[in-house]
Amino acid sequence: MNGRTHPLEVIAAWLLALLWLAPLAYAFWSALHPAAFATSFSLSAPWTLENFARAWNQAPFGRYYFNTVVLVVLILIGQLVLSTLAAYAFARFKFKGSGIAFALVLLQLMIMPDVLIVENYRMIGTLGLLDTIPAIALPYLASAFGIFLLRQTFKSVPQELVEAARVEGAGPLEILWRVYVPLARPTYVAFGLVSVSYHWNNFLWPLIVTNSVEARPLTVGLAVFGAPETGVDWSIITAATVMTMAPLLFAFLLFQRQFVQSFMRAGIR
Repeated sequence: MNGRTHPLEVIAAWLLALLWLAPLAYAFWSALHPAAFATSFSLSAPWTLENFARAWNQAPFGRYYFNTVVLVVLILIGQLVLSTLAAYAFARFKFKGSGIAFALVLLQLMIMPDVLIVENYRMIGTLGLLDTIPAIALPYLASAFGIFLLRQTFKSVPQELVEAARVEGAGPLEILWRVYVPLARPTYVAFGLVSVSYHWNNFLWPLIVTNSVEARPLTVGLAVFGAPETGVDWSIITAATVMTMAPLLFAFLLFQRQFVQSFMRAGIR
């Protein structure tokens, strides 16, 4: 333990960690044991993977996974392209009204997406995209958070590198691709993780604009699968929940250090 850390802070941190882990631990316990042991914690309880097999067979989770992967990839590509170009313009080019334009971008950070649901629904309906994956993705293709994060990163790139690229005959887009983008790689990873985790777990907007298995993502599919009127066993529901969150949990454990370090660097700029 660090000598400067107060014991109460350590105790509070452990309590918060245990509070956060309790539902997760119960979900794993219930998913990996027969239904009879879902609320009976016994070290002699048998382990089983049957709950996962039954959950997979009782709902089109394969289709839900496909829809979710297509959705998060589509949103991530759109956000990376648009955020990179916008951040590059704000960080390195002087133009009239740039301060006002950037203030409007920051203003978007203060507006909850749920406030715009009605207007977004009208626009998606006008475009004839209801009950499609693009209907879920379209309102999120431009990210104010991504623009802000990348702008802060681009502003820290040494001007000498830019001048050297210009001397070699590189144009603005070539400088962006060869100088700025490689140096901002940790920020891209951090932003990518945040974007993927948010849109993987997004529920309300996909619930409103989708009405069929062909467009439904995992979160909505899991909600339909676990609805009380379906009468599905609790252990099977927790197994489906573990299947839904497993890719994100694995990604976070894999990139945890880079994720935290990138946000610390971006936060102090």
